[in-house]
Amino acid sequence: MRILLVEDDATLGNAIHRSLVKAGYAVDWAKNGHDGDLALHGQIYEVVVLDIGLPIMNGFEVLRRMRARKISTPVIILTALDALEDRVKGLDLGADDYLAKPFSLPELEARLRAQIRRSNTVTNSYIEHGALRMEMKDRLITVNDEAMSLSPRELSVLETLMMRAGRVVSKESLMESLCNWNEDVGNNAIEVYVHRLRKKLEPSGINIRTVRGLGYMLSKQEAPK
Repeated sequence: MRILLVEDDATLGNAIHRSLVKAGYAVDWAKNGHDGDLALHGQIYEVVVLDIGLPIMNGFEVLRRMRARKISTPVIILTALDALEDRVKGLDLGADDYLAKPFSLPELEARLRAQIRRSNTVTNSYIEHGALRMEMKDRLITVNDEAMSLSPRELSVLETLMMRAGRVVSKESLMESLCNWNEDVGNNAIEVYVHRLRKKLEPSGINIRTVRGLGYMLSKQEAPK
């Protein structure tokens, strides 16, 4: 899952960035509104965490431009504790949620999970696909109630496929879910992760299908006739 953080405060931004990366998200950090707006031109994100008081271009303008371009990505705005007008204006411009500073990082992560569930039409705190189950809170994936042993990147690939089960996910989307701006993951690496996941999923009756020229799709193996 790829998150855009737009925050100019180095201390707060660093803390949020470290926390989200530790939780397994790929995080792009823009440190002013102009860079945040540019990032949204060329990249698709699961959620945007957007400060209001930004240099060069404030958060309201970033949000206004997003919605004018029909970008429906959920946005959580960060505001000062007493800035009621900012919160109201942000929600009116199309923000989906807000957090008043100071806030706890676990609360931010919980709100991120809630927005990810809503944007992927997941109504429960977990996702199930056949024998597979993913708990959204701690990103624990089990098969027949047994925890799967997955590397962080294997987890991210399988999580992305589970969130879009039954739909084709392109290699590009899988790469984007893994990489921060300062990292690079190629097609061959994605193929390696998918191969490893197939072997681990084989006993569960879950298959990762290759859709030639398009990408991959999580599906249930058909029972033999």
